[in-house]
Amino acid sequence: MKGNCIIAQSGGSTAVMNASACGIIQEAIEQQAITNVYAAQNGILGILREEIFDLQNESSKAIEGLKTTPAAAFGSCRYKINLENDLAKIINTFEKYKIHFFFYIGGNDSQDSANKINQFAKQKGYPLITMGIPKTIDNDLVHTDHTPGYGSVIKYLATMTMEAGMDTEALYTTDTINIIETMGRNSGWIAAGTALARRNKKDAPHIILFPEQPFREEKFYEKIDCTLKKWGRCVIVVSEGIKNSDGNYLFEQNDKINRDTFGHSQLGGAATYIKKIIEKEIKQKVRYSIPSTIQRNGIHFASLTDSNEAYLLGQTAIKLAIAGINGKMVTLKRISNYPYKCKTDIVDLSLVANRVKSFPQEWITPDGFFVTRNFYQYTRPLIQGEVKPRLKGGLPVFMRFRKEKVKSTTLTL
Repeated sequence: MKGNCIIAQSGGSTAVMNASACGIIQEAIEQQAITNVYAAQNGILGILREEIFDLQNESSKAIEGLKTTPAAAFGSCRYKINLENDLAKIINTFEKYKIHFFFYIGGNDSQDSANKINQFAKQKGYPLITMGIPKTIDNDLVHTDHTPGYGSVIKYLATMTMEAGMDTEALYTTDTINIIETMGRNSGWIAAGTALARRNKKDAPHIILFPEQPFREEKFYEKIDCTLKKWGRCVIVVSEGIKNSDGNYLFEQNDKINRDTFGHSQLGGAATYIKKIIEKEIKQKVRYSIPSTIQRNGIHFASLTDSNEAYLLGQTAIKLAIAGINGKMVTLKRISNYPYKCKTDIVDLSLVANRVKSFPQEWITPDGFFVTRNFYQYTRPLIQGEVKPRLKGGLPVFMRFRKEKVKSTTLTL
């Protein structure tokens, strides 16, 4: 097959999401089967609105700069496809712009969208090759060892936890308890990653609260009391997705305004909830931090391993598409921990869409408040090396595309 390709980004951004895009673009430009390389502004919405720009009009310096630029250079979105109207419009747009290769960088919901588009194209007899490229800091995509974005977010948060721990140790006579809230709607992968901060038993974090572990107040108070008696201070990491014994979120903004198009409610506030109950029950001063979206875009201390793997997955997606592979998501398959080796693989989009990989119960300690050694073996390789952004005046330089829209007169094969 020969034709134009389009790349889109979807969902919450990461520190290395653009590295995947860079891998796709640089490899696509080298392929004779791909005539023009396009990008959609704000994911699927850009395709529906025909907000499409030509990446070959961008400088090679800007494209290379994707590797050290966080977030989503094309713009992202959270949009649930309307099966009746949107799919037909998407295929019509692809036909108009002579697009026969579609690359979608995203998480669970994005892979579902990519699968629906691919299946609809088959039903209509439109020649289209669709490839999904995994992306999520949550590390909750199934059928892949880990996801690009995860190594960088836990490197950032583990460092932040170490720093918070030092601050608490310095002032534990007045600031006794410190809480850090991490992202993680349905899985505790991110919160667990802060365990890397602990190099001995005195170090933070002392307690981790996982969504997979029902929150029981009495046991929690006992753990805090034990920690305070032993070390005089306590640093707690709580996942935003923490749940009670009934399986309901401990803190959730329930109004419809704070729900996205997939019906996901906005979380956030777990730290303030935990703070209030600790102060009421234990009568100790509590500090708390909520890094929120900052944690997922920390390019200044991103993992080089994470960035390189993100790039590799984008590059591999192009090679597989040119070879005729269709309807797949590229994945990472671990070969060994020491030395760390990982290779690429593929899985059907339908097997990834809307599924969640929970944090393994066997990696949670019997008391429910920390991780086991197996988790350290799994994560340590993922945070190695540092991405070094270009600096100007002591601060990083991020790239922006010019985003020249594709005109109908430029459409060629």
